[in-house]
Amino acid sequence: MNIKPITAAMAVCFTAAACGGSDNAESYPVPAKRICEMSYTPESTRFEVWAPTADSVCVDLYRGDNLVDQLDMHPSADGLWQAEAAGDRRGEYYAFRVKCGGVWLAPTAGIFARAVSINGDRGAIVDMRATDPEGWADDRAPQMRAPSGIVIYEMHYRDMTAHASAGCDCGGKYVAMAQRGTRSAEGLATCLDHLRELGVSHVHLLPTADFGSIDESIAGSDAYNWGYEPKNYNVPEGSYSTDAADPELRIREFKQMVAAMHAAGLRVVMDVVYNHTTDTGRCGFELTVPGYFYRMTPDGSLANGSGCGNETASEREMMRKFIVESLEYWVEEYHIDGFRFDLMAIHDIETMNLIRSRLSAIDPSILLYGEGWAASDPAYDAELLAFKRNTRRMPGIAAFSDDMRDALRGKLDCSAGGFIHGVGGNAEAVMFGIAGGIEHPDISYHEAAWAAEPTQHISYVSCHDDHCLRDRLEIISPEADEQELLRMDKLAQTAVFTSQGIPFIFCGEELYRTKQHVGNSYNSPDAINAIDWGLKSRHADLCDYYRGLVAMRRAHPAFCLGSAEAVRRHLEFLPSDNECVVAFRLKDIDSVDSARSIVVVLNGSRERVEVAIPEAAYLTVARDGRFCDGNAAPQRTDVASAEPVSATVMIEK
Repeated sequence: MNIKPITAAMAVCFTAAACGGSDNAESYPVPAKRICEMSYTPESTRFEVWAPTADSVCVDLYRGDNLVDQLDMHPSADGLWQAEAAGDRRGEYYAFRVKCGGVWLAPTAGIFARAVSINGDRGAIVDMRATDPEGWADDRAPQMRAPSGIVIYEMHYRDMTAHASAGCDCGGKYVAMAQRGTRSAEGLATCLDHLRELGVSHVHLLPTADFGSIDESIAGSDAYNWGYEPKNYNVPEGSYSTDAADPELRIREFKQMVAAMHAAGLRVVMDVVYNHTTDTGRCGFELTVPGYFYRMTPDGSLANGSGCGNETASEREMMRKFIVESLEYWVEEYHIDGFRFDLMAIHDIETMNLIRSRLSAIDPSILLYGEGWAASDPAYDAELLAFKRNTRRMPGIAAFSDDMRDALRGKLDCSAGGFIHGVGGNAEAVMFGIAGGIEHPDISYHEAAWAAEPTQHISYVSCHDDHCLRDRLEIISPEADEQELLRMDKLAQTAVFTSQGIPFIFCGEELYRTKQHVGNSYNSPDAINAIDWGLKSRHADLCDYYRGLVAMRRAHPAFCLGSAEAVRRHLEFLPSDNECVVAFRLKDIDSVDSARSIVVVLNGSRERVEVAIPEAAYLTVARDGRFCDGNAAPQRTDVASAEPVSATVMIEK
């Protein structure tokens, strides 16, 4: 996420005490049914909003900006207020107004809105079935590949499609990512076709739910934001639509993109930000039940574990219900195949395990992972939160491995390099990453192993939230020429793709993209963030190497054995006198792989190295930054060598 300074203007709009006090929150009634704030039929539209502390609630109806009706809502025992508007109301807008402690709060679309006006201040009355593109009922995610086939590709809509070289109509929009057959000026496949060629399995979309940092009313705006300022959680962001003022169109265009990705053999992961909201005065949480959905400090101010002005209270029954039902809705209505949780450690473990259980009931193959940290200490017991160290208590949920990331590429602040720079003291953490974050007899890592299974370990060296890999390499090693930087790039990603964890790459890394050394580019213009697709031809060798890594991993399931027991049985690390060398062997794997064994040597040093291996006939698959001819004859040897700043991969048939 981006850590954007939030000012005191993002204060609670109303005190909890005025509405009965948050101390009574756990006694509030919570409906057992799934809440649907707007339910449309041509005959009538029903509204409901959860506001157990309200004195009274009404819903205002608009055509355009004109108020056309006001309905008093009626309370029920479960805290829901309900009303019904007769007649065909499709195309109208609505806003709830809650009176609490004798004061009317600002109007809001609520928290469960499924369609909204421009900028998301009002809900929209729509026929959800009218938002389905042609063939949507038959849309299906591609069959889930074996764990060894999972490769996550993180992307932002504008990064991928805004540059002129992308050859996309409507750059920066959902429909641009849905296009097939787009070509760069140099005749190279771009965007969706490129992802298919690369061979990745999952496309990770940066936050797509409606967020509050871009004014959607400015036609043709090229405003850029990562989107970590959520406003309406169950509605696609309007700035990525070709017409943000059309509430049905943004939904339809997002679905078209998902269907296009599925047709291209790609599963779709959404980055979700339930840990905090945009400023509380503009968000439905505080405008319906003040003081309930957020954690507070002892002095009554908003807790700020997110670093963005507030943190939500997932342990509260209704917040937990909201998160779970929101995720189920994205799966059922939008056919989403996975979720990445921003600042996951702000959420409690019980909620995360409930999410896994409920989504598995829909589709066990749904992928769940997140950041196992917070921006600062959350206002809750850390032992009950989804910190990385507690990952083993959340089966089926993975966490990003900053251990492996920093060991490979160096410190977060770019003050020192890592293994790929030839800096000693990092080999043990690289080994830990290769093993997928689990306990292993060959590793005495400085932190306790935090993953119960290797598939809980997201292996990566860079993502959106920092310098991209090229920029980091250039900053840390300004004296290195491009050839050496590319060698470091390839070495880092070879470690990622031969790890027992799940590999994750950032969009454009395979093209050697740059963000002009801007790290926190959350609102930087396209000139900084947009990918120049001309790099694909200029760095074809690098792109081919990434493609080769994906293909190698898919061809050899032993790189993702799937269980800690299997990793400990089949993975052994080979000794080396060089502190910048990690060598390992996957042995006795013929029951799970086409090879009998696989040897990998990762050499971060600036000298050629040799490692003793069991004598056998080996075929060299990759060496010195290139994939080798698969038709070559195996050679019998008891030594694996690796050139400086490179990797060697050998298989025994």
